[in-house]
Amino acid sequence: MFESLGFVETTSREASVWLGLMVGFLFGILAERTKFCFRRSLVGEDRREAMGVWLMALAVAVLGTQAAVALGWISFAEHRFLSPSLPVLAIALGGLFFGSGMVLTRGCISRLTVLTGTGNLRALTVILVFATTAHATLKGVLAPLRVGLGSMTFELGEITSLAALPGGGLLWAGLIAVVCLFVALRSGNVPVMLVLAALLGLLVPLAWVGTGFILFDEFEPIAMESLSFTLPSAETLFYVVASSAISASFGPGLVGGVLIGAILSSVTFGSFRWQSFATPRQTGRYLTGGAMMGFGGVLAGGCTLGAGLSGVPTLSFAAILAILSIAFGGLATNALLSRAAPAPA
Repeated sequence: MFESLGFVETTSREASVWLGLMVGFLFGILAERTKFCFRRSLVGEDRREAMGVWLMALAVAVLGTQAAVALGWISFAEHRFLSPSLPVLAIALGGLFFGSGMVLTRGCISRLTVLTGTGNLRALTVILVFATTAHATLKGVLAPLRVGLGSMTFELGEITSLAALPGGGLLWAGLIAVVCLFVALRSGNVPVMLVLAALLGLLVPLAWVGTGFILFDEFEPIAMESLSFTLPSAETLFYVVASSAISASFGPGLVGGVLIGAILSSVTFGSFRWQSFATPRQTGRYLTGGAMMGFGGVLAGGCTLGAGLSGVPTLSFAAILAILSIAFGGLATNALLSRAAPAPA
């Protein structure tokens, strides 16, 4: 569709940077205001309210994405999420690593990116470790390990998603959305918070349609992608250190937009605060968690957004396995940390 929009000097790849900036900017504002975080929804002190926010966003993301598929705007037939060879070990192990890491750092990578925009230097440090480890897992010293783990697959045949089951994609999307809405509406959140969460969820189909339909150019194809932070963080790091050799794309635009949006929101609403590490022990814990998330996010095929908020709406079994593994890793690690913590005097 892109070639019909009349752009002469702008390529689809260049336009995807601006799309990423716009989507990221809106996500940064909405996520900062709603404190959107998968970890909080699992083990936070306000996990009931946090889960309501997360599931409201997921409900809208699922319905919007599958509506776009039904309209013929996008298709996931060739997407990696729907590969007939499911790397079960890599996804499950990666999810466990990512879930453990997000508990150690007190936030998944999307939340930490937003927190960086609010002045949190701990979050910034974790992002740098996360991006470096993710890049090493994709193309560096950890790549052979990734390839080895990814070679252990389970063949799904033609049934790679819920959409291939009786009833089709819209039925399964509707069932998921109904369950999510039921929990969200009973979570105790004020209506405005759920509205903001719904707007955040709408960014998922917006990005899918933007990169997969509006910016589709058969002469210069770009990847169809949505909200995610594993590959985009690695791409952003590489772009920052080698921008003269490579060009930016949707990923770096997304990360940059999130930081700008979070900064603007936190400054406007008075939540900007400079924060740093309190002890060497805390520093080691956060660095370890960041590395675990970087390695695990690549193995699992995405983070809580890439495999969760954006992945589950594809109805892919790979994405569902990834987010369930992340949840289990987070819950197990939190239980172990709680058990090891000294009892109050």
